[in-house]
Amino acid sequence: MYVKLQHIDANFLPIPILGVSIPYNTEKIELPIRKNSQKSLTRTPNGVIKRYSKVYVNPTLDKKKVAPIVHKPGGGTQHGLVKNPEEEQRRNGRGGDCRIEDKRDCGGGKSRNGATKKVHTKCSTKWARYGGCIPAILEALETFGDLDEGFKPWERLSNKERTIILKEQSGWERALEIFEWFKRKGCYEVNVIHYNVMLRVLGKAWQWSEVERLWDEMGRKSIKPINSTYGTLIDVYSKGGLRHKALHWLNLMNEQGVEPDEVTMGIVVQMYKKAGEFKTAEEYFKNWSLGRHVMKDRETSTSKVGVAVNGDSQGHLCLSSYTYNTLIDIYGKGGKLKDAYETFKLMLREGYVPNTVTYNTLIHSFGNNGQLDKVALLMRKMEELGCLPDTRTYNILISLHAKHDNIELAANYFKKMKEASLEPDLVSYRTLIYAFSIRHMVDEVEELVAETDKRGLEIDEFMQSALTRMYIEAGMLKKSWLWFKRFHLEGKMTSQCYAANVDAFGERGHVLEAEEVFHCCLQGKKPTVLEFNVMIKAYGINKRYDEACQLLDSMEDYGVVPDRCSYSSLIQMLASADLPLKAISYVRKMQEAGLMIDCIPYCAVISSFAKMGQLEMAVGVFKEMVRHNVQPDVVVYGVLINAFADIGSVEEALGYVNAMRDAGLPMNAVIFNSLIKLYTKLGCLKEAQELYRLLQSLDTGPDLYSSNCMIDLYSERSMVPEAEDIFEKLKRKGDGNEFSYAMMLCMYKRIGRFDEANWIAEKMRELGLLTNLLSYNLVLGLYASEGRLKEAVASFKEMVRCSIQPDDSTFRSLGVVLVKCGVSKKVVSKLEVTWKKDAQNGLKEWISTLDSVIGGFDIDDYLQQAC
Repeated sequence: MYVKLQHIDANFLPIPILGVSIPYNTEKIELPIRKNSQKSLTRTPNGVIKRYSKVYVNPTLDKKKVAPIVHKPGGGTQHGLVKNPEEEQRRNGRGGDCRIEDKRDCGGGKSRNGATKKVHTKCSTKWARYGGCIPAILEALETFGDLDEGFKPWERLSNKERTIILKEQSGWERALEIFEWFKRKGCYEVNVIHYNVMLRVLGKAWQWSEVERLWDEMGRKSIKPINSTYGTLIDVYSKGGLRHKALHWLNLMNEQGVEPDEVTMGIVVQMYKKAGEFKTAEEYFKNWSLGRHVMKDRETSTSKVGVAVNGDSQGHLCLSSYTYNTLIDIYGKGGKLKDAYETFKLMLREGYVPNTVTYNTLIHSFGNNGQLDKVALLMRKMEELGCLPDTRTYNILISLHAKHDNIELAANYFKKMKEASLEPDLVSYRTLIYAFSIRHMVDEVEELVAETDKRGLEIDEFMQSALTRMYIEAGMLKKSWLWFKRFHLEGKMTSQCYAANVDAFGERGHVLEAEEVFHCCLQGKKPTVLEFNVMIKAYGINKRYDEACQLLDSMEDYGVVPDRCSYSSLIQMLASADLPLKAISYVRKMQEAGLMIDCIPYCAVISSFAKMGQLEMAVGVFKEMVRHNVQPDVVVYGVLINAFADIGSVEEALGYVNAMRDAGLPMNAVIFNSLIKLYTKLGCLKEAQELYRLLQSLDTGPDLYSSNCMIDLYSERSMVPEAEDIFEKLKRKGDGNEFSYAMMLCMYKRIGRFDEANWIAEKMRELGLLTNLLSYNLVLGLYASEGRLKEAVASFKEMVRCSIQPDDSTFRSLGVVLVKCGVSKKVVSKLEVTWKKDAQNGLKEWISTLDSVIGGFDIDDYLQQAC
């Protein structure tokens, strides 16, 4: 980890980073400082500074039989491990040592003649770091199931030794058994530290009922929880996925007036960080630093001047390197790169030399925020300072560059990792395999898979399904199936993995393969609702609606009950396929099963009936929904209002508007648009204007359809300024479409403003907005009325070439062209009659006449297109 520089003048130690040399005496970061928490050396009454005890073994004694000797600052020795000051105070309070002479009660180790029994001398080396009798005790506890027998050779166990014994148990059951044995013996004191150890052991094993039992027991025995007790509870509940319970312990800690220390603060900050609540984590740290958790009646200690907080000089706050790294990570993940970097500089001023962990955190932070140039600089500085990258460094770099689509550089870092004699781990392979697979780099993927197989690394379900998709998308269906079979035959696939493979085949139209995967799942294990739901989805994507219905109907035959997702997905696909009658039957089954929690399934069916013009059925489903106490939302009302607006049914549309208001549902843009459409059809300008003003007051503003409706209403009434105002706004936003331009052209032509009309016509041609019959007829009419005969005929030729069938309006304009060219009205009338009797032959006659009068037609080509 970190090396704390104790004897270096930090003011003259520049640390180069990110292309600059940063001296330690640079500007101070505005980091809040926790009051009343400054550490000071303890002084004895005579003013001498109290130092930590030193532990050593007398070389003249037998190490196997004699425990280490502890020399206390005040004199005297004590066999065993260094004592906890809290333990000493507690023991003195109880009136002396709890060790008694009755060795039978305490698991004594002497025989009747007083000789000490021989104990194990060959102990496992895994506990050798503890020294003393601890390794032998732990060995004995692994050997003997009976605790009386296991503890028999040792007559005395200190609090510290019992703490270690509890911590070193491999299973929570054995630890709890030993803990209860200590309590039963009576001669062993069980203090808050032992409870802390057991709370952590049980919490890590998710034995929440036992955790709460011990907490209640502490209360009954008046064992007061300390800072680390709450920290332990917050930590285990947070890591166990019970964040709400972790917050409960945090609140309880605050209520009891217990001030979190740096370790507990770090646990809480990590909890918020893992939940993605970086702002909350930052605020908690700031509050802790400012001493907001300090009890009001606690005396403040004298503090020396240190880091500035918001410009004010505060007490010096000494944080651990772990805390600095956590803060850098929080700021980085929260996007506050400047704060992350300032914290890093503060860490340097405190005398900590950055190591790989620090650089990994910075690289990850800058890289995730897209600053890859800073990442490259950090890598160079690591090399300059001799700080070697580790496997995690390379994993971060591979992930970052793959994420930013630089797959070659990502692969190059994987190669560099190997060249640095670092073994890629499963994360390395998984990251690069996935990056290759989504780019269909099959050869590269297979090379990496061969490496993982050779090294015995297990390919997880995520990689398995990703590679199935890769082979399918690369058109290698046979390989995708062989890849699936490899894992299926191993018998280790879970329901989620089968479902992912069904989805991979089904989404890309390979229904038969999806069915095969589904049947493999049914044969190999008891299926879950997940596999059925994904198979139903696959049938729906491939429009195999009957099979989807049959599959849902057969679920209970396999002991699987359809869930809300089963019904909802089937109802949605049937409604979208214009099969509302089938869909409503499953809506009713869903209702009977008690799975209906909202109106969405009903809404899908109502929309389907409305789209098909079956409004009576749509209304019937709406009434059925209300009878079942399923409350309609604004979307349901919007569907019905829009459906009745389309057919101009004012009474019904306004009836649902009123019902919606009575239900307390607010009007939205969709409803306003539907009503504007209705009022436009009815020619109700005033009502449409009021609604359009309301639309303009909304954040979303009016949409294109509503704006076009208003242009239509204004153009019909030749309200030029109003129409132009809306049209100009559409143009500025780039939202104007063919209808917008056509209505403006119609208005200008009607009022005789031909310059503006011609400008609109040319703009429509330039923007490619001449695509439908209405637009062509307007342009034809404009050219014919102005005597621009060649342009009129050219527009007609374009219509025929685009296979747009002309109508009466088209031929009226062409008749004007022919009359202006000297063709009699009688001939024109005859052409019109011929077209009405036989559209195909009539069109040929029109083309032939226009060609003979004006020319410009490739007559054979146009006659062929007319056919």
